[in-house]
Amino acid sequence: MLVSGTGSILDAMIEAGVPVALVVADRPCAGLGIAARAGIATELVERDRFDGAFDRDAYSSQLAQTLVAHGIDLVAMAGFGTVLTQPMQAAYAGRLLNTHPALLPSFKGWHAVRDALAFGVKVTGCTVHIAGLDVDTGRILAQEAVPVLDDDTESSLHERIKAVERALYPATLLRLISTIESESESESEGVRLP
Repeated sequence: MLVSGTGSILDAMIEAGVPVALVVADRPCAGLGIAARAGIATELVERDRFDGAFDRDAYSSQLAQTLVAHGIDLVAMAGFGTVLTQPMQAAYAGRLLNTHPALLPSFKGWHAVRDALAFGVKVTGCTVHIAGLDVDTGRILAQEAVPVLDDDTESSLHERIKAVERALYPATLLRLISTIESESESESEGVRLP
């Protein structure tokens, strides 16, 4: 799991029984404390800056090396605040997941909830997807709609989306892990010696 903030999604993952082997943060954050209290290994691969001079490729390479060194097969971003580039895609193509507070492909980017309200949509929601190289792209694995209420603020709508996300993301990960394990068992059965 990759985290940057409060760790609320990580907490939901742990409660749902998602097997989390490692939690990595890009900055000191509460998510690392949640992982440590749950007995999950942690790493801080800290960003050196938060301006235009930040080297995303170097950071993505360092993060990929850290994850590979820990033997990580599947990576889930959980409120991770750093946009990752080609080195992470090269190491984890098709195995890097993300969640987004909108029904992709609508309202990509950091201000999805604000943008949905500004556009006047009556329904938005949450998307779990394989992270592509471009922000909020990649194959959609699951979506759930959330109605926009007449008196919604950005904060109230975002809280309702987060409630859906905390159920949808772990459930999607558990299904994906089960599928991967089933495929792995089938492959290993096919190579058994008589």
